[in-house]
Amino acid sequence: QVQLVESGGGLVQAGGSLRLSCAASGSIFSINAMGWYRQAQGKQRESVALITRGGSTNYAMSVKGRFTISRDNAKNTVYLQMNSLKPEDTAVYYCNAEGYGFHIWGQGTQVTVSS
Repeated sequence: QVQLVESGGGLVQAGGSLRLSCAASGSIFSINAMGWYRQAQGKQRESVALITRGGSTNYAMSVKGRFTISRDNAKNTVYLQMNSLKPEDTAVYYCNAEGYGFHIWGQGTQVTVSS
């Protein structure tokens, strides 16, 4: 089974940067793609960024050009570099891993962007 642990959230001023990390353990070979979702207070969870096993990436239009998803295969870790942060980026960010027949979530990490 796959387990995911997120870290790197915190409080930052508008215009600042944070880097989120998602460390995967367990049956890593079974993962086809990993990504980041976020859920702001009172809103539905939304996809932010995705990276496939082949290295293809996809971003929500709201973060394209500001956020970058990357991975370190040796560390079994996926990162989300968040630059030019805006107050509307405030949310709990969740790491996700998917493979054939499964969809696994981390515990979430809070990102708060102050104005």
